Amino acid sequence: MMAIVIKEYGGPEGLAVVDLPSPAPAPGQVLISTEAAGVGGVDTLIRSGALAAYGFTEGHVPGGEVAGIVREVGEGVDTSWLGRRVWAATGSGGYAEQAVAPVHDLVALPPDLSAVDAVTLGSAGVVAHFGLAHARFTPGETVLVRGAAGSLGIMTVQLASRGGAAAVAVTTSSPARGERLRDLGATHVLDRLGNGTADDAPSAYDVIIDVAAGEHMPAFFDRLNPNGRLVAVGAVAGQPPASFGAKLMADFQRSLSIATFSAATVPEAERRAVRAEHFEAASRAELTAVVHEVLPLDRATEAHRKMDAGEVFGRIVLTP
Repeated sequence: MMAIVIKEYGGPEGLAVVDLPSPAPAPGQVLISTEAAGVGGVDTLIRSGALAAYGFTEGHVPGGEVAGIVREVGEGVDTSWLGRRVWAATGSGGYAEQAVAPVHDLVALPPDLSAVDAVTLGSAGVVAHFGLAHARFTPGETVLVRGAAGSLGIMTVQLASRGGAAAVAVTTSSPARGERLRDLGATHVLDRLGNGTADDAPSAYDVIIDVAAGEHMPAFFDRLNPNGRLVAVGAVAGQPPASFGAKLMADFQRSLSIATFSAATVPEAERRAVRAEHFEAASRAELTAVVHEVLPLDRATEAHRKMDAGEVFGRIVLTP
């Protein structure tokens, strides 16, 4: 089968198209004929070598989520999965014509939801949903989504708006992107540093969902209301300064809360239920899957170049 591997850490040119043996499903796994693979921010971090300490080595096949058809099942897996269209969390190995995934991380797809839309919504929706829950978001509160132009930020905007937020502000790199986010539920558009425009954006927020992190994260503590909560759900701009705790302690009397969130801490059954709910909502046009571009699998290098350049609004999807 055709697959994409990280031959060398660094830039997108370190990705290579190779032929690999088709994988065989182990007990508890299924083999999926890939119809679509999502390109996520974590994939670019793995490719760069930034996550090498977590066991991602050169030779790794990126791709944490796919959608396609179950072709084989491993020992102990119900054969009723055969032939079904599914979304699957692969963990890795998704940039390939075939991928294996644990059966407990499968979600059957509604008939009218495309594989491309499924991998645009699947991982991002779960992180957005449970990230807001981790922040203890309640209707009527104000929300700021920092780094809102990717699939995760876009889903957070939609879910906060659907959840009854009093305001949903976003940081983004251009007015054009801001207008697209307004169409998805944003009420106020800020620049990347959180500076407002003439639309009377709140000066502070009850909840900040931070996709970016990076050097500017501590400055956003000033954008929290007393008892405000910032939850970092990503780090596409890199790690925050090691001294950010000093800034937090300087604001001691405002009782701020800063947390990280990973969907890995959510029980599998709860993740599956939320994904199924989002897929059904998208099939009814109640949620929007924003696809930046669909590229052939062998153009993964181009996809990563666009990700690195910050050109992507929504998600790039690879199709074999």
